[in-house]
Amino acid sequence: MSQQPPPVPQWPAQPPVPPPVPQPQWTPPPVAGPVPVAYPAPARVEPVPGTPYAVAVLPAPSSVSGVAIGALLAGVASVLVSFVVWCLGLIGSQGGWGALVAGAFTVLSVLLGAAAVVLGVVARRQMRAAAATGRARITGGGMAVSGLVCGAAGIALALTGVLVATVLVLGGDTPATPEPAPTTSRPVPSASPTR
Repeated sequence: MSQQPPPVPQWPAQPPVPPPVPQPQWTPPPVAGPVPVAYPAPARVEPVPGTPYAVAVLPAPSSVSGVAIGALLAGVASVLVSFVVWCLGLIGSQGGWGALVAGAFTVLSVLLGAAAVVLGVVARRQMRAAAATGRARITGGGMAVSGLVCGAAGIALALTGVLVATVLVLGGDTPATPEPAPTTSRPVPSASPTR
């Protein structure tokens, strides 16, 4: 057998070099032009005297009346406080303090109800005047009427509640619970121990 010389070790060849990756070129961002706005159709166009130009008057967007919102909030608060008048008047009638506390809360409820009625009337007039001139559209008529109704109902409920509490306190001179019947006395056993 002939002996073959051992193979000469081959060093690994250099790994192939990938081709260079092209670097992206910096480009300035595109210049943004004006963004088109979708304006509504003009309500009227008025020419400017002495020039070839005109002024386009755009319609005013509608807005909700803040006075109507205030009327609704005051009316709802008046109704809620009138329920407090009823609760405190009925609970306190047995203790004798119901009419006094209910009366204090009645003042608050009547003030809130009066504010709701006044604000509701002012809001209705404000909307009527704006509609007559055509300058702006003010909405919220339903809130104004609801404030009027809730304010009037709050006043009526509070006054009725304090009246009922007063009648219960003044007419409630008889005790609410009957006095217990007298008990017969029994002999008490002696406390000394017997052995």
